[in-house]
Amino acid sequence: MKAKDLMIPLQDYLTPDNNLREAVNRLRTAVRGEDRVGVKGLPVLASDGKLVGILSIRDIIKAIYPTYMSMMNLGQFSWDGMLENLARQAGGRKVDEFMTRDVITAAEDDPLMECVDLMFKHNVRRLPVLDRSRRVMGMIYERDVFFAITKSMLEENSGGEK
Repeated sequence: MKAKDLMIPLQDYLTPDNNLREAVNRLRTAVRGEDRVGVKGLPVLASDGKLVGILSIRDIIKAIYPTYMSMMNLGQFSWDGMLENLARQAGGRKVDEFMTRDVITAAEDDPLMECVDLMFKHNVRRLPVLDRSRRVMGMIYERDVFFAITKSMLEENSGGEK
């Protein structure tokens, strides 16, 4: 099986100029196959259609977590409402500020095992699949790899065992 055989064709993406509010909405309502089920990450494409990054829900969570928080011992500080306030403040900021720029990708003809190898080596859960002109044609998600594995595992093999 090749990357192009398992990938979900690209239907939704972000641009660097989208704000996080738009990005969150698109992640929540993204199309997978024929259904609007949402995804945990989307490619970020420049105006010429070239891949410039990827934005995941983890990137969005990092956007609202102030870096100084990890360096402080806040003691009796109140956390109530802080997450919500920071989320509202971050909503207007641009995808470009938070996207991951060094994106691990697969080529459309890469064997599926090579894609899994990339996912493990680089600790990523989604891979944009590029065509020969280096444009994103689809995405491979960890859950789709899992379903391909389970399908093979549960099918009858040539010896008739289940």
